[in-house]
Amino acid sequence: MAGTFALFAGTANAALAAAVARDLAVGLSDCAVERFPDGELTVRLLEPVRGKEVFLLQPTGPPVNDHLIELLAFADACRRAAAARITAVVPYFGYARADRRGGRREPITASLVADLLQAAGVQHVVTVDLHTPQAEGFFHCPVDSLTAVSTLCAALRDWPARDAVVVAPDAGRVPMATRYAQRLGTDLAVLHKRRLSGTETVVTHLVGDVRDRRCLLVDDIVATGGTIATSAATLREARARPELVVVATHGLLLPGARDRLGRAGVQEVVVTDTVAVPERDWPALRVVSVAPLLAAALRRFLADESLSDLY
Repeated sequence: MAGTFALFAGTANAALAAAVARDLAVGLSDCAVERFPDGELTVRLLEPVRGKEVFLLQPTGPPVNDHLIELLAFADACRRAAAARITAVVPYFGYARADRRGGRREPITASLVADLLQAAGVQHVVTVDLHTPQAEGFFHCPVDSLTAVSTLCAALRDWPARDAVVVAPDAGRVPMATRYAQRLGTDLAVLHKRRLSGTETVVTHLVGDVRDRRCLLVDDIVATGGTIATSAATLREARARPELVVVATHGLLLPGARDRLGRAGVQEVVVTDTVAVPERDWPALRVVSVAPLLAAALRRFLADESLSDLY
């Protein structure tokens, strides 16, 4: 199988790429990424890809623009080297939140990124828990948005379901939170919020009963921790129990997030390794790998098998 495809790792999350390769029992394909003093970069493929199925594993997490350009350069190199098909495995898809215009003179950056990837030669995109499912419509090539819900629920198997409730931090996360509630056998509560800026939100009201109950706050991305902190304050005011657990697919955990979540009383944060998590020395943080999920998807692509149970 290894001779029919190539798996390249970008620099955004080399550890995840290595874990996927181990699961597939193959080696990562040789390449070199060089950054020049002025910030430009170049990519070199150190082995032939002519006629091969090529997988490029590169989340576009922080620094988003650097990692995006690197992914585009990889795709262009593979296209020019006559790869048979190029699949971008983008566990975290940056700019997915920019899926609409907030004003009349703003870009739809998610659409722009989709155009750039396809112009560079990407013919298939694989991602995990895409922030807005409708962003798939910006692509003309196939898009497979896998989900880490089952992976994270398996990690939460010891979380107490008795007197517990899954909480969605906003209306957009209700479908995801519903899947958690169904798998964990709990009730569901929903917080409704209004965004004041890119870093500030306010909760307008709570739907559901959280009084004297353990709360599992579900989100797809934890970036600054602002939404979580605001949600935690609302749950405390509603007399929820203090043992707040946060679970999210993408743990960006930008500077200041750890302190903000700590002050909010979050006892545990469970995320996956779709991005390289920067806070490995944080006792409250647990990281669950999506390498088996991605490896299963790639294995099925190569065998022309269905991915329906991975969504």
